[in-house]
Amino acid sequence: MSDRIISAKPQAEDSVIEATLRPSRIEEFVGQDKVKENLRIAVLAAKQRGETLDHTLFYGPPGLGKTTLAHIIAHEMGGNLRISSGPAIERPGDLAAIVTNLREGDVLFIDECHRLPRPAEELMYPVMEDFSLDIMIGKGPGARSVRLAVPHFTLIGATTRYAMLSSPLRDRFGSVYRLDFYDAGALATIIRRNASILRVDIDLEGAQEIAGRSRGTPRVANRLLRRVRDYAQVMGDGVITVEVARDALSSLAVDELGLDELDHKVLRTIVEKFDGGPVGLDTIAASIAEEPDTIMDVYEPFLMQLGFLQRTPRGRIATRRAYEHLDLPYSESSSLQTTLWDAPQQ
Repeated sequence: MSDRIISAKPQAEDSVIEATLRPSRIEEFVGQDKVKENLRIAVLAAKQRGETLDHTLFYGPPGLGKTTLAHIIAHEMGGNLRISSGPAIERPGDLAAIVTNLREGDVLFIDECHRLPRPAEELMYPVMEDFSLDIMIGKGPGARSVRLAVPHFTLIGATTRYAMLSSPLRDRFGSVYRLDFYDAGALATIIRRNASILRVDIDLEGAQEIAGRSRGTPRVANRLLRRVRDYAQVMGDGVITVEVARDALSSLAVDELGLDELDHKVLRTIVEKFDGGPVGLDTIAASIAEEPDTIMDVYEPFLMQLGFLQRTPRGRIATRRAYEHLDLPYSESSSLQTTLWDAPQQ
């Protein structure tokens, strides 16, 4: 199955464009005001002391700016940014090779750090605390440990599964920040800024229309902006107005709340096949031929934010608002099930 047009996962074809759209300074970053202010203070304090920034962890749904903030921190601190990911580090030796090639003041960004293998994660403990790398030489009774000094650097971790991080790893981050979904006003500002970078004419109403369908996620907003730009270029005069944005997004099957065909498929499966629930995640995944983790990480957070879906001890339940959005008659039996399963268990 091809990637969703409003997926928060970056595609290879978009990587170059996304790099050009990323702000390079904290002041240029839109949204996440509390996180931005705390980072600004931490960066200024570290620069005044002549030290590296404390290890920092960002967590939250995908597409909210974790990688962008890593780029900003590296730029503000004047260091090089080295990027890797948890799944790419298969053995402790992979991580040791990355760490030993760092320079003083560099920033190491590890995406999906909750997926670091346990041996590699344990190797990071002394690196994060003492900037020392412990390497075992030999095997058996003759094995010995050698400690190597590594340059002072800043580790920035990013994860969409904060609870899956082990406690020892979480405790070694000096700063932990949660990124939340953006409101429509902030997204409209991002869209207008990026439209100017892409040299696309867009009016305020057009930007607001795209922002309202972007699922509270800047990465989704940027992707929709590029698709609407294509539509305006081919089907219009190249200017994105509210009418052009509506027509373009309708052709992409993105409704006024930002839900696409697969979101509707999840909701309709619960409502029509399982009488509104409760139904288990694995059952939903099998019914729509999708991975359970994908539903839980990509679909559910936004559906729950809209109040269309509830998680209960017995499974997922579609709410009255979901029925109304799908223009389907609400089932009173679903309301009874919701009341029963959401009640405290004795």
